[in-house]
Amino acid sequence: MSATTPVIRYAVAADRAPTLAFMRATGFFRPDEIEVAAEVFDEALKAGPAGHYQSFAAVAEAAPVGWVCIGPTPCTLGTFDLYWIAVAPASQGRGVGSLLLRHAEALIHARHGRLVVIETSGQARYDATRFFYLKNGYAEAARLPDFYAPGDDKVVYLKALDGGGSPLFKCA
Repeated sequence: MSATTPVIRYAVAADRAPTLAFMRATGFFRPDEIEVAAEVFDEALKAGPAGHYQSFAAVAEAAPVGWVCIGPTPCTLGTFDLYWIAVAPASQGRGVGSLLLRHAEALIHARHGRLVVIETSGQARYDATRFFYLKNGYAEAARLPDFYAPGDDKVVYLKALDGGGSPLFKCA
């Protein structure tokens, strides 16, 4: 962790440009993926805490150094997707990602979530990302060959949260 432990808060409009910039700087996201992240970020800002997408920034020294976005999975009972998680390159390896993940899980649990689903790439350059999920208690549940592109599998991770579940059922 940096000299200043990041504070997690709802993302605000001023976080958008620096968040998208550090996402580009990671080298993990294609331009079309950055466009989708921007759309999700904007939708979360527009709808606020009552919206589907819940977007949070990890802020250190007045600048965003991480971002996570979650939402309930449509047509499920207590399942949530972790749509996006990213950490600025200079803050990677300092616990920011784990801090964001724990924050997301706590919020999901508070909303009676019982299961978290994360999808990522199977490419070798994502080895550290997949290890991060395993280290944080997620289990690989599925691998879909050539999903994103030839040679780029989709890897799905799951984590059950204790005490979750609710009668909430959303189907768009």
